[in-house]
Amino acid sequence: MPGLSSADHSVTPPRVEVPRDYNAAHDLLERNLRAGRRDRIAYIDDAGEYSFGELAARANRCGNALLGLGLRPEERVLLCLHDGIDFPSVFLGAIKAGIVPVAVNTLLPAQDLEHLLRDSRARAAVVSPALLPRFETFARRVPSLKALVVAGPAEGAAASLPALAAAAPEDLEAAETCRDEACFWIYSSGSTGLPKGTVHRHANLVQVAEHYGRLVLGIADSDLIFSTAKLFFAYGLGNSLAFPLAHGATALLMAERATPEAVFARLARHRPSLFFAVPTLYASMLAHPGLPGREGLRVRHFVSAGEALPAEVGRRWAAHFGVDVLDGLGSTEMLNTFLSNRSGALRYGTTGMPVPGYEVRLVDEEGRVLGDGETGELQIRGPSSATGYWNNRERSQATFLGPWVRSGDKYTRTADGYYVYAGRSDDMLKVSGIYVSPIEVESALVAHAAVLEAAVVGDTDADGLTKPRAFVVLKDGLRPSPELAEALQRHVKERLAPYKYPRWVEFIDELPKTATGKIQRYKLRARR
Repeated sequence: MPGLSSADHSVTPPRVEVPRDYNAAHDLLERNLRAGRRDRIAYIDDAGEYSFGELAARANRCGNALLGLGLRPEERVLLCLHDGIDFPSVFLGAIKAGIVPVAVNTLLPAQDLEHLLRDSRARAAVVSPALLPRFETFARRVPSLKALVVAGPAEGAAASLPALAAAAPEDLEAAETCRDEACFWIYSSGSTGLPKGTVHRHANLVQVAEHYGRLVLGIADSDLIFSTAKLFFAYGLGNSLAFPLAHGATALLMAERATPEAVFARLARHRPSLFFAVPTLYASMLAHPGLPGREGLRVRHFVSAGEALPAEVGRRWAAHFGVDVLDGLGSTEMLNTFLSNRSGALRYGTTGMPVPGYEVRLVDEEGRVLGDGETGELQIRGPSSATGYWNNRERSQATFLGPWVRSGDKYTRTADGYYVYAGRSDDMLKVSGIYVSPIEVESALVAHAAVLEAAVVGDTDADGLTKPRAFVVLKDGLRPSPELAEALQRHVKERLAPYKYPRWVEFIDELPKTATGKIQRYKLRARR
């Protein structure tokens, strides 16, 4: 398969040229072998270290194993795997063989996994040993599934991935694929309801690696990348697969849930140079008594995405560690980050500016393009957009508008080009005839010393008028009280226009979230 060329232009945005005949896995694996990195470490997981040469051999064996199970090019294999070497091996092996991997959330209950398996019509499923019992409850009744494979010793009706791979050839010829055909799917996180199968092209992995990974973050082969966002999430797939493989860097994978304790241990032991997380985790780590000092760390970029980073959290993190947090915005539909702060041009409370190679615009409900200072829906045009949602024509037509993709996010652009998040399109509140951003109210609440997390949705008062309702998670050791609720309301009034303060404050133990850390505001609206 041909390689890639990158063309930078002083006037037009940088553009990555991907040849028509192109296989993403072949490119990402072979470019590191050609560059002399065969013996360099590609991945570190909970069990060991793996060189680029070992990764290529594992991927080839996994691809051959899938072909040996009877899967054909363009058919799908569902991956429900914890972060470890098996994920990139099966993911890349499938793509190299022309098979389409479908990455799904490892935290979903059995009924949701069955829905995704039926929806994708995957011919095989490869799952981690701990997840096998969930699949065994429904695998036999899904007619499209012909093989259930466990990434460990064979159990019950499941075949063993290690055994299949060991018996498979180590050489695999890349399937004759093209840049625009379906390469892999990622199911949306479900922050607005039922997950949607988002179909991505072969060209998309290298596009995000070049435009954001290289041009914004400056990733090089000397970097060690640690992403707490998992590989089944678009954010994590870019961070832990596209970025390191495109640039010869090393990726650190963690199978367990990203608790502050687990993250602190890996920051100290492995000393990564790039760290990716969601705002919720940054806030939790700041509140944790075991928060390490800046001594001993070598992180040059802390990166945040998934939701808008509260300005107060970013400032406190930078004050403690001496390194800024680069807040950005990406989506499953665009695969990774297209709007970002960057070193030397960072402004907390904003999501920065467009990533080179991407264009964004703000439009009103009639589709009119808005100017500076006006709040509208953010739409994106760029090289990594998905082709649509699987078997969902209505949602595809509503989201993919020719070359433009609707984000579902409301933003305002400042006069000097920074974009300020104003909430989801369906989260915006109109209070006293004026739009109120729930994010602005949440940021004010989080600035209070007692608050760990907060989420704001609209509710109606006795007159049927919309007002903000706040759901608040307190820091450990603090107890809810009417007096504290009143104190939080006063706190917001002191910082924002009076009409923006939450009329109701409800204390809860935790906010409902997707596995990737996004707050599920639709669940909060349902419990009002």
